[in-house]
Amino acid sequence: MNWNTSTIENLRRVFTDGFVARDIAEFLISFDASTAVSEVAELMDKRNLDVVGVRKEGVVVGYVERAELSGKLCGERIQTIEAATTISETASFADVVLGLADSPRLFVRALGAVGGIITMSDLQKPPVRMWLFGMITLLEMRTIRLIEVKCKGDSWKQYLSESRLQKAEALLEERKRRNQNLELIDCLQISDKGQIIARNEEIRRLTRMQSRRHAEQAIKMLESLRNNLAHSQDIISCDWGTIVELCKDMERVIGGTVEVQRILEGE
Repeated sequence: MNWNTSTIENLRRVFTDGFVARDIAEFLISFDASTAVSEVAELMDKRNLDVVGVRKEGVVVGYVERAELSGKLCGERIQTIEAATTISETASFADVVLGLADSPRLFVRALGAVGGIITMSDLQKPPVRMWLFGMITLLEMRTIRLIEVKCKGDSWKQYLSESRLQKAEALLEERKRRNQNLELIDCLQISDKGQIIARNEEIRRLTRMQSRRHAEQAIKMLESLRNNLAHSQDIISCDWGTIVELCKDMERVIGGTVEVQRILEGE
């Protein structure tokens, strides 16, 4: 893949504009502030809701939590929707993830008014899983290119055990049997690529991995996320830290640093 400026801009548009908050937001059920607590509590219990919006003059101005609901009218327990917990319907998934890293929920604003809500459970939805899998794929592609540039020929083989090389060779033979035009390096698993990065200091310096141990841990966490995505497993309870770090580092995932970019373009 030619990582030129046009390619990077196209990828940036896909990952920032192609997947946005409204794709996973749920409609925020709301009540007038004068609604009886008993009525609100009944619906929240029936639908298993933790939060509902509270309206004044037809506009959502706050919310109430089921655990805090008491008194006669739901407006008596209203909590203000802070600016830090609101997000545009067109906000990127990265902004959603980073917002949820600081708050248990985000209120989604459209046409100037709050009308939706996003919680951690919404990050399990297919659009988010597709988006994360795409970012991991980009990381793997960039890793392969770096290995090709920095490990001339097949010199990268020295960093892998004989058993790992045999598995890659077996996979290559199977793919050739299916008429797939690939090289041995294309048949490496994510853990194999991680070992090469961890053990090759020159490549590791082009990443944020400060040490071999750091690289091995980071790759292990990335592999866990990739496997859980591939097998439709829970990605929040085990992989939340990895997801947050990916989102913090999204620009680097998409485009790389100037130094890495120069290498990828063969300058």
